[in-house]
Amino acid sequence: MFIWLSTAKVTCFWDFFLHSQRTNEPFQFRSMDFQLKEDKNFRYIEEGQGPPLVLLHGLFGALSNFREVIEYFSKTHTVVIPMLPLYTMPVLTTGVKTLAHFLRDFIKHKKYGKVNLLGNSLGGHVALVFTKEHPEKVNSLILTASSGLYENAFGNSFPRREDKEFIRQKVALTFFDPIHANNELVNECFEIVNDRNRVLRILALAKSAIRHNMAKDLPAMKVPACLIWGKNDTITPPEVAIEFNQLLPQSTLYWIDECGHAPMMEHPRLFNELLAAWFKEKGL
Repeated sequence: MFIWLSTAKVTCFWDFFLHSQRTNEPFQFRSMDFQLKEDKNFRYIEEGQGPPLVLLHGLFGALSNFREVIEYFSKTHTVVIPMLPLYTMPVLTTGVKTLAHFLRDFIKHKKYGKVNLLGNSLGGHVALVFTKEHPEKVNSLILTASSGLYENAFGNSFPRREDKEFIRQKVALTFFDPIHANNELVNECFEIVNDRNRVLRILALAKSAIRHNMAKDLPAMKVPACLIWGKNDTITPPEVAIEFNQLLPQSTLYWIDECGHAPMMEHPRLFNELLAAWFKEKGL
């Protein structure tokens, strides 16, 4: 599967399945010590007290990817991570808009007022669709390596999915430092791409991302927006961050050197410091 950016001649392989390897149902929290809560149809983590900060994971975004973010911001915010139903939605309704509706229902169920939304990759796209439909519920928008401004073209199957070393090479493209493409991630990705049901939903989400290009919607989003981007991101490259910054009327763009598609994983301390300083500047 290939992804083409609408604003740059940049291509990359397999974004949508590379970003799914830690999002199996049920979630495994590994080193995390946070309690997974279950309430009606929702499963989520909720830590700390203060203004709500809702973290939206990508297809690659297991809750454990946000461990340092939770630990840091739970001192000043109520940090919440709803488990998005990526692999439990009916295939025919699987898409970004359906996930945004799930987020709407979750926020309503929790009786939050205005929320701060932080989305990585697909999670950023979900945050954008939600902000478009419910601007009155959004206090601020934080995007890191977000989708929403690129076009996607792909075949009907994943090439060489039985070749684990090939998959290892593609997983490594997610990061600036390939050391993060460890055996655990590769094995989980291998399992994902050889599971027909999950592959079908990943493809459906990819097609949905094409249909929901947000370029025309961004200028109407008047909320404060923070963009934190890896300078070495090959999946949503710097050109994407620059376009987001140009189109969002109240945005601030921060760069992280030697960083790929998951800044909160590769450089968690700097990521947290940048976001905390931005919150302070904006009074959030």
